[in-house]
Amino acid sequence: MTRRDMSYTAALAVVTTIFFTWGGLTSLNDVLIPHLKAVFQMNYAQSMLIQSTFFGAYFLMSLPASKVVAKVGYKNSIVIGLIVAAAGAALFFPAARIPSYPLFLAALFVLASGITLLQVSANPYISLLGDPAGAPSRLNLAQALNSLGTTLFPYVIGPLILSTAVLGTAELAAMSVAEQAAYRAHEAASVQMPYMIIAGCLLLLAVFVYQMRIPSLAEATESADPVHHSFAEVLGQRHLFFGVIAIFVYVGAEVSIGSFLINYISAPEIGNIDHAQASEYLAYYWGGAMVGRFIGAALLRRFDARRLLALFAVAAIALLALTMSTKGSVAMWAVLSIGLFNSIMFPTIFTIAIERLGPMTSKASSLLIMGIVGGAVIPWLQGVLSDRVGIQPSFVIPVACYAFIVWYGWRGSRVLAGQGQHVTAQASGVMH
Repeated sequence: MTRRDMSYTAALAVVTTIFFTWGGLTSLNDVLIPHLKAVFQMNYAQSMLIQSTFFGAYFLMSLPASKVVAKVGYKNSIVIGLIVAAAGAALFFPAARIPSYPLFLAALFVLASGITLLQVSANPYISLLGDPAGAPSRLNLAQALNSLGTTLFPYVIGPLILSTAVLGTAELAAMSVAEQAAYRAHEAASVQMPYMIIAGCLLLLAVFVYQMRIPSLAEATESADPVHHSFAEVLGQRHLFFGVIAIFVYVGAEVSIGSFLINYISAPEIGNIDHAQASEYLAYYWGGAMVGRFIGAALLRRFDARRLLALFAVAAIALLALTMSTKGSVAMWAVLSIGLFNSIMFPTIFTIAIERLGPMTSKASSLLIMGIVGGAVIPWLQGVLSDRVGIQPSFVIPVACYAFIVWYGWRGSRVLAGQGQHVTAQASGVMH
């Protein structure tokens, strides 16, 4: 670290603003799903293409993102990621003006590609920014700011997007083709202003980060790997391999639950409220994750991260069982409470999965971020099941996801003797 670089604490403060931003952008998908589902008269499986497109970008763009990190470093990768995300947000304007569902999906893909680069660069950067023993706690703290974004964005922006009541199938059928087109254009236009403001804010944030002198930590990028380990060799680390699967099922479960919340809690037998009101309840789901991460940051300084991960996954399973077996306010608050126990899962899985990997870290990070594609696959699977059996029974899919996380925390995350140790000496140079 040179004299001109920020301290680790100051750099941590700067980078956590990025976590806040991408958290909010991701949670807005939960608002877009019921809105665009109604505007374009789609079923659940079709509307879940929003999440499939968004999180599919993580799978397709993670490896290219790791190359960008190796080429330009963590800081410049964060700046580039913000600019790409801004371009995606700006594409919402023409998508709404047409309006075109495929163009909405294209805009989401570009937006998610920018966030993928942010994930690949910012997550390991936070983990490496200080004492390795404190990495789970640091990343949980940063993810708490991520959850603040996921809490505030749907609460503040959601009602703007869902400001008018959508018409039912019978009401639309009574309209002429021209009237239907005008109606859809009017409804789709409600996303234009929010996303244009978001695009402007992302560009301003890119300029701000570019001006800041944060430590480069170049020693932990793949360009500093003298052995040039392949992705297959990196994935051969047992705790990383199962960590990628754990990220896949965790993100899939979290996103799937959030994607169905508005439709689920607005149902007559659950919350019996309209979509605009239901969007405000998303704040409890994502707010629970925020509170849990602040609490988790403290707990992880005292308790074993792996055991705490397994315990939180057990609690999520119990709450899903409750929401599947009850009705009314009990079912509603049970599913909303899952956010509290989702809290530590992503940062804890991430940090224990990259443990002792040294210069393999950026490759490992890109593989873990690829696992976020679970957010594309699992919500779609639950959407297909929901179309057949209803939303409430379909929560069996997240139950299976959390069951794997219980196993990962208890046994699958162990670092076997000899694995990771050959790069520990190289990794120690990062933590001066």
